[in-house]
Amino acid sequence: MVIIKSKSEIEKMKEAGRITYETLKEVSKAVKPGVTTMELDKIAEDYIRSRGCTGSFKGYGGFPGTVCASVNDTIIHGFPDNVPLKDGDIVSIDVGACFEGYHGDACRTFKVGKVDSETERLIQVTRQSFFEALKFARDGYRISDISRAVQTYVEANGFSVLRGYCGHGVGADLHEDPEVPNYVTKSRGIRLRPGMVIAVEPMICGGSEDVYVADNEWAVITRDGKNTAHYENTILITAGDPVLLTLPDGFPEVE
Repeated sequence: MVIIKSKSEIEKMKEAGRITYETLKEVSKAVKPGVTTMELDKIAEDYIRSRGCTGSFKGYGGFPGTVCASVNDTIIHGFPDNVPLKDGDIVSIDVGACFEGYHGDACRTFKVGKVDSETERLIQVTRQSFFEALKFARDGYRISDISRAVQTYVEANGFSVLRGYCGHGVGADLHEDPEVPNYVTKSRGIRLRPGMVIAVEPMICGGSEDVYVADNEWAVITRDGKNTAHYENTILITAGDPVLLTLPDGFPEVE
């Protein structure tokens, strides 16, 4: 069931989204060669707690970290660890903050030092595919319009979309209905209506979309070893323009 959020719920989600955004900003300052994703995880946890929130991910389904830290060919659900990041790596940091029982959810892919031009292009195409989809995150469009926008843009740029994993509704639960695929399925999906809140999150492979799940039963990794990127925001559907709860109006992008 898709839940239409009340005004009071939306206000709580705006705060959760803002803290999620600020957490990513704090983490981005620390991304450099030599830092570990466990250190980035601690920065995120400390910041979220300092703002009177709790981490949405830690303990969720048994997940051990405050952030999903996915390096290079790991596309999603990477565990934070003590392996130092190297120059030329990329790391996707997916994080959520919970404020008074309501969640924000966002992800960015960060460069570690200097990356090659194809990796740079992968990151930018992944980000732009979100904004192509955002054009359809409006009253009256269907979920499939969002899905088609991501897939069309990504494939036109020579990359591939991860199958089997998708965006989702957000609210009092971190993952709510509806599912929001990044690729076209047989279902057209529901029509979007004001008060719905969804997370749109392109998860893009630099090569083939063929992946496997690691022995920890969480991390999803490309079989061809190519780099991957992930970009996500939590979006409030309104009667007019969509509102990016995890990219507050007037705040600069986290890169």
